[in-house]
Amino acid sequence: MKIQGWMFVWLSVFVLAMAGVYGVWSKEAAGTTALFMGFGLCLMIGFYLTFTASRVDAGAQDNKEADVADDAGEIGFFSPHSWQPLALGVGGALAFLGVAVGWWLLYFAAPIIMIGLFGWVFEYYHGENRTQ
Repeated sequence: MKIQGWMFVWLSVFVLAMAGVYGVWSKEAAGTTALFMGFGLCLMIGFYLTFTASRVDAGAQDNKEADVADDAGEIGFFSPHSWQPLALGVGGALAFLGVAVGWWLLYFAAPIIMIGLFGWVFEYYHGENRTQ
């Protein structure tokens, strides 16, 4: 994880230099601001990764003699099927369509988004308070 952190730190230095060059040559505010914001984002990610790397054990990517198979293993749990992203996508599409067509469309989009979000958050909730 140390490698990724330093990669983002050096990327932020590069983006900062390019923001300065772009700002001087183009005299355009929007692109210069976007590059400075990109610098900030790269710096935040780099700081987080380097800070976290000091608190966790060294991974296989930090060992120069490691093989690809050394980093193999379980990554985590991923849902095999879920209809909730479809509901969120339809609700989001209706909400963005409401900006173009009319704000009244948000009255139909908001409940679809809320149902999809609620369903996705509580999809695998199996606590002791669950009613059966």
